Amino acid sequence: MADEKKNTEFRVIDRRLFTADGEMRKEVIEEGLRDDVAAPSTPAANPAAPPTAQANAGQAPAPDMPAQSAEPPQPSRSFQLLVDFIARNAAALLGGYADPRTGQVMLDLEGAQELIDMLDALREKTRGNLAPEEDRFLLEITGSLKLQFLEMSKAAAKAMREQAARKS
Repeated sequence: MADEKKNTEFRVIDRRLFTADGEMRKEVIEEGLRDDVAAPSTPAANPAAPPTAQANAGQAPAPDMPAQSAEPPQPSRSFQLLVDFIARNAAALLGGYADPRTGQVMLDLEGAQELIDMLDALREKTRGNLAPEEDRFLLEITGSLKLQFLEMSKAAAKAMREQAARKS
């Protein structure tokens, strides 16, 4: 059999929302306008229905999403323990605790950054499903760790520069 060359063309589509200058791309604006025009009109609002019921009128709830209740979520002790566990480990890697075996302060900036990123991801994925106290707690812990990470990164960079200057 002879090898047949197939036409292997491919097309690249830029799906970024913004240009390198930070401006919204023209195609995105046009697509948004098309979607607005093509969207079916919403049913007449029932003034007696709560706003969430009006917004979800005619839509079946997603099968994997629990039904939204009118009351806000209650704080969970398990969630606080999870956040505290991750935050303590990040603090330990940022020099907050000494290694019990050696007595030396541990500093692992990459490990700490990963744990801080985990807390950011946790906050993003739980947005809207946390009690206000939990959201505030997670925000404060993450902010504090980010500030500590920044300070430790600067101190480590300064120490490395000084050490390099002494060797020269």
